[in-house]
Parts: sequence; C-alpha cells; structure tokens
Amino acid sequence: MPQLTLPQIERRLTMAEGQTILEAALAAGIPYPHSCTAGRCAACKSKLHAGQVTLKPHTRFALTDDEKAQGLILACRAIPESDVSASWLSEAPLDAASPPQGAEVMAIAQMTHDIRRLTLKLDDRARFRFTAGQYLKLTVDGAPARPYSMASRPDEELIELHVRAVPGGRTSSLIMSTLKAGDRVSVEGAFGSAFFRDAHEGPMIAVAGGSGLAPIKSIVETALAAGRDAPITVYFGARAERDLYLVEHFRGLAARHGQVAYHAALSQEAVANCRSGLVSEAIAADQLSLAGAKAYVAGPPAMVDAVQTVLAAQGVAPGDIHADSFFTPENM
Repeated sequence: MPQLTLPQIERRLTMAEGQTILEAALAAGIPYPHSCTAGRCAACKSKLHAGQVTLKPHTRFALTDDEKAQGLILACRAIPESDVSASWLSEAPLDAASPPQGAEVMAIAQMTHDIRRLTLKLDDRARFRFTAGQYLKLTVDGAPARPYSMASRPDEELIELHVRAVPGGRTSSLIMSTLKAGDRVSVEGAFGSAFFRDAHEGPMIAVAGGSGLAPIKSIVETALAAGRDAPITVYFGARAERDLYLVEHFRGLAARHGQVAYHAALSQEAVANCRSGLVSEAIAADQLSLAGAKAYVAGPPAMVDAVQTVLAAQGVAPGDIHADSFFTPENM
C-alpha cells in the first residue's frame, strides 16, 4: 500500500489502493483544505514533493498545464502510484471550522418556487466564524448533513441560508415540507475556499446561478460594508422569471452604490429588464476588460465551467477565479 506523508502536520498515512490523497487525509480525520472534491474549484491544490500520482479528470482552471509542470496537483484527483509527499496551498486555515452547535430556526421564507430562505439563530454565534463566500454543514433531524452557503455577512448576528429543493432529496424535502420556526437544527463550519479576498482592491465580478446567489450576496454586501469603491459587477443566471429572486435587492444596491452594476440573464424566457441567453453569454457579450479583477462564481457545475472559460478569455488570471460548484449529492 502507498504511504502518504504530509510534512505540514508531520503525519504519515497508509493509503488504500485507488484512494485519492484527499480521501486518505479526510478518512484519517485530517481537515485537508477542499471544497468541490471533483477537480473544479482548486481548493485542494497541493505541491507534490516526492512520488508520482495519476490525476483523475479535472478542469484546466483548477489546475493548468504550467502548474502541473511546476509539480502542483489536486489532492481530490491525485491517486498515488508510489509513496508520496504533498503539502496543500490553500489560504484557508485548518482550524477555521468550529465544532458543531445547535441553532434555532427563526424564519423560513419562500424566495422562488424551489428556493427557501432559512434564518438561524446559533446557540453560540461568537464561536461560529466565517468569511463571506463560505458554507456550513446543516443537519436536520432525520436527514443527512448537507452544505449550504451563508447569504448573510460575517458581522451579522443571524445566519441566512438559501436552500433549493432537490427532487427526492431527504434534507431539502424536510426543510421545505416540515421545518418551521422554533425547530432545532445543528450546524458545523465554516468551510470552503471561494471566500472573499478582502486585501484585493481592484475590480470584482460576481456570478451566480440558482441558490449560488447566497454566497455572492454575502461577498458583495461584505465588500460594500467594508467601503470598497472599486467596480463590482454582479450577474445572476436563471432559466425563467420564476427562478429569479432578490432582483430588487441587487438593483437597490446598484442604485445606492455607483460602483455596482447588476445584470439578470434568463436562458429560456424573454423578460423585460433581463438579458436573454446563458449568463456566460451575457458576460461574453459585454466584452469586459477584467485584467486584474477578482472573480467569484457560484452555482451549477455547467454554469461555473462556462463562466470560468469566458472570464479567462476576458483577462481574469486563473488564480483570481474563485469558484464554488453546487453539486447535488444523492438524496440531498
């Protein structure tokens, strides 16, 4: 069996055949930085110090050919062919996640036909620290824990989540049908590497699809609360008008803050004051000059991939694209 050495924490693990570096680390209880686990987000990008690995399929935005030539790998895609040694590169600290704690459901509101806003009051809010763009793991009695991104700002007392109904999903079905104000849930977090980089002072582009609007809302509002005056361009992509939400909220932000622009794009309907077509097509049509910009993208994998391609073509460096693909786990 191959041996995995993690010099950052001075650990050595025996791996199972066919196991990825990330799988081995997580199985050993090591909080290895990661997010999508599918080679799309680069959260688990690592330096391979010794040994050889086979990389499972991944997007070129998560790991470029030049990065491979420099000895970089994606831990979630890397299957060792021999004993290996690797270190993660993520900016996220290993101790960012606080232990699980209880929370009370304060309110549930319908945002669209299949998205609900869930407002939580944590038992110990001071112990739950997160950066805009991150997510938590929510546990509802009778269903498995599932990840949901914070839509609220880190400085707000209540936690806001946007939950999309998944057909046949155990957790989302319970939230949609039986969860009510006053009920108790459990939360753990925070997680995720597609968080707001507050040291960046240049322009920002934020792109959301579906409930991916939750982390984008948190990021944009956090940037504005911090006094950010560089341009912020927000795109929200959906299929039809019934899938749109928080439109007036973002238009209000744009009206109050001259540096903010907001665009909604519908791929299957023509509606006044909305762009027609895919959100990636809307971005491409605008021919933005994005060199030096930070980009935050959240939503369905196909949308995230298409948007990353367009952003790269418009000058955003791969390392400046912070993406969160909203995969749908079985029975979510």
